Formats: sequence, C-alpha cells, structure tokens
Amino acid sequence: MTYAYDVVVAGAGPAGIAAAVEAAESGRKTAVIERYGAVGGNLTLGFVGPFMGNVSKGTMAERIEKLLKSAGKSHYSCGEAKYVLLKLLLDAGVDVFLQMQVTSCEKEGEKITSVTAVSKGSSYRFEAPAFIDATGDGDLAALAGCEVMIGSGEDGLCQPMSFMFQIENVALWQKLECCHEEHHTILSDGRDYLNLCHEACRDGRLPKTCNIVRLYAMENPDERMVNATQYNGGDPLDPRSLARADYDLRAQAEMIVAFLKENVPGFEEIRIKSGASTVGVRESRRIKGHYVLSAEDLIEGRTFPDAVVHEANFPIDIHNPAGAGQAVGEEICPVTAKLYDIPFRAMRPLHASNLLTAGRCISGTHEAHASYRIMRIAMAMGQAAGAAAAYMAEKGLASSAEVDTDELRNRLSARGVTL
Repeated sequence: MTYAYDVVVAGAGPAGIAAAVEAAESGRKTAVIERYGAVGGNLTLGFVGPFMGNVSKGTMAERIEKLLKSAGKSHYSCGEAKYVLLKLLLDAGVDVFLQMQVTSCEKEGEKITSVTAVSKGSSYRFEAPAFIDATGDGDLAALAGCEVMIGSGEDGLCQPMSFMFQIENVALWQKLECCHEEHHTILSDGRDYLNLCHEACRDGRLPKTCNIVRLYAMENPDERMVNATQYNGGDPLDPRSLARADYDLRAQAEMIVAFLKENVPGFEEIRIKSGASTVGVRESRRIKGHYVLSAEDLIEGRTFPDAVVHEANFPIDIHNPAGAGQAVGEEICPVTAKLYDIPFRAMRPLHASNLLTAGRCISGTHEAHASYRIMRIAMAMGQAAGAAAAYMAEKGLASSAEVDTDELRNRLSARGVTL
C-alpha cells in the first residue's frame, strides 16, 4: 500500500508532534509514523513529568504546555496527555499511524523518495518531497545512510537509561522535594537528605548507580515523581539490552521505594502508583549534519544567522555513563550554558538532502546533546523542522540546502516564535 504526502514525520514524541502540527497547519498534507500505541514519547510513555529546558517565547512548547496544564494546573498527567496530544494532531489534520515501525527507505542519489514502515504484518510505503526524523534514536536517518555519532568521544559510552515512576501515600505534612544535585533539604530528624542518599549508595541501601533520589512535586500533595534509577553500559539500540535494562531499572525502583520507606519520615506508607511504559533513553544516535553543535557554542551562548531555535537553555546535564549520578561529581550541578541558538544547519543531515532531524538526534557533540535533548527545546526544534519541511514541499525544493533561511525564520516569526 502506498501513500503520498507533502511531509512525513517519523516519531510522535515531543519533537515529532510539534513538527507534524506545524507542517499540517502550514497547509501541507502531513503524516506521522509512531512505533508505540500512543503518542507523546517520553512525555507520556516515558513518564518524564517535569517540563524542562527553556527557549524563546512563542514556540510550540508554550502551546503544548498550556494544553497539558489547562485550568490553571501546575502539573500534567502523563495519561491524560496521550489524549490531549493525539487530539492536537488530529485537529491539525495530521494523519497518525500508530504501532508502525519504519524499516527502510529508497533514495535517488541523496534524495529520499519513499519510506517503508511495517505494522501488523503489512508494509506501507510513504512518498513525500520532505521527511523529518524525530525518532530520538535517528532510526530513519540511519536507514538513509546518514553519518552517525554515538556516545562520548573518549569511550563511546552513552548516558545511562532510566525508569521514571510515581509514588503515592506520602504524609501530607512531608513536603520533601529534591530537584537537583545541590538541592539540600534537612529532614525532620535533622539529617541532610542528599547526604543520606550518598551514604545509602555507598553502603548498598540504594543501587550502586543511584546516589541521588530526585523527588518532584505532583498535582496531588501525597504524590511524587521519582527520577533516580540508572542503567549504565547498556546499548539503547540493542533490543536485548533494552529488555535487560527494563528489568534492572524496575528492580532498582523497588529498592528505592524500600529505602525511602525505611529512611525518610513521612514516606513509611508509600507505594508505586504508576510508571513508565518503556525504558527512558537519554542518548543514542546523533546524526551528523552540516554543523555540529558544540559545548563551546552553549557555554559561550553563540548565535547564528540561520538560527531556528533561539534562547535555548539547560545545563550540560551529563548523567554519569560509568558510575553513579552526575558525571561531574556528587554535589556539583552540571555546567551551566548561556542562552544559545540552534542553527538550521545542525538539523540538516549529511547524505540525505530532503531529510531533517529534530529532537535529541540532531547534529551535536555528546556534551552539547546533554543540554538540547530536553523537552521544551525538542519541541521548538520540531516546530522549526515542520516549518522547513512544509516550505520545501510548497516550493518544490529537492534539498534543504535550497531553503532560504531568512524566509524560514520569517515564517516562524509570523507564527509567533521569537527569533
């Protein structure tokens, strides 16, 4: 079966949703292909509760966050978000294909002519003048023969995988939160919570890779989102490794709950309420583009004439690939980045002229990726990719190199994006 579209997006996580909505609302016939049975990626299935990272005003990230936190809510429900985000896509006119995995693509020279995906034993062929890889893992770009970068330059290790989960039955008087590596809190019995975590990691009460149990507030005061588990050394591109990580991380969650119940006043009656449906992958393939964003770009707050994401900001948050917690040390927050731009060139892969990337698989170093992989920044990238792909389809451009970046920036500005 063959379908013809103007824009085809692979992946319906935060970046893919923003890309598909932008392309469709720009008047292009748009499809999004998603391997899971729900949209949202780590925002929904991955249970990543906090909206992290910042970008300039007016991006799709603002719009989506308002939808998810309607009626003045300070937090959102991962379960409700599956419906809200699917409705957003369908209302925009996007054709959504769920439970479908991209398996191959056809090219003429460096131009992708079609993408094939499989679902329920059947193959589907998608033709389009413009494609977007928002899979996170860079699956489509890899199939198209693009150049791939993985892990750190020193040892090739990726950031660890995690399992996010939610606990309930915290005593209402206990207001404990722990959001980062320097968030010291004194418990009611006089102990420092972060020091307690460090000690428990060393003496075996916590997993050896877990020296901080981050606790984020939820809408209900007796609940917390827990960000603590860490699986080191796994291969996020190997299904067997993913299965092992899933098992190990869920076992870690049980150990973490036991630690909290036994050691933190007010947590004696807690239990796991719900958790991620899939392993949370921070890092896998990064697709080399016409520009490789570097840590120096972020630390110096560099701007670019072809910037399509402006004032991006999040620390260079490298979770230790080979040990516990943050790579920079137990009680040191990650390196701070200044407000920085993401240039269009970093979203244009080498060797695939009509393919764009959005989200954590864009072109950047291991260190830079640790900042731009965050949700708000991914959504802003997705919107830019969607606008560019719609522009290419509208103008009949064979290559992203033909995109007038001044015109692209003007189109994003007309949509309310501050550049």
